[in-house]
Amino acid sequence: MAIRPILHYPDKRLRTPGEPVEEFGAELQQLVEDMAETMYAAPGVGLAAPQIGVAQRVFIIDVATDDDEPSDLMVFVNPEILEKQGECLFDEGCLSFPGAREEIERAEWVKVRAQDQFGETFELEADGLLAIAVQHENDHLDGKLMIDRLGVLRRRLLHRTMTKRQPAA
Repeated sequence: MAIRPILHYPDKRLRTPGEPVEEFGAELQQLVEDMAETMYAAPGVGLAAPQIGVAQRVFIIDVATDDDEPSDLMVFVNPEILEKQGECLFDEGCLSFPGAREEIERAEWVKVRAQDQFGETFELEADGLLAIAVQHENDHLDGKLMIDRLGVLRRRLLHRTMTKRQPAA
């Protein structure tokens, strides 16, 4: 396992949509292990493959946020959001936007179909933090970032803050 560098906005590679995964072999298993180690080290509750420069439709989530909660790592390969219901505002952060938090409007409930890291298909219904994380990470697979969900003024402010923080790649 290895901790991989997380790309930070405005790195253009964050805009590259992920390609569908067709092979569920050792390379994918290593990617998932590296992503988990990277996410836990950051620390975060989710990480998409494009955030570490891998243009594949893979993300992981672990919403067990308390130290006394057992880890609940979930792997989503080739995910598809089937249904969304309701609306909510959620104060989101993103490992690709270090230090930034923004109120983002999301669906409060989602139904998603995906494959696990071994290629087995599953469906999941989620609300709360898990639903938010699924939508956030799925956006990364489409090259969409949380800044894209902000109004014009907030988008400009966040863009300015992030570009001052580090040079563009």
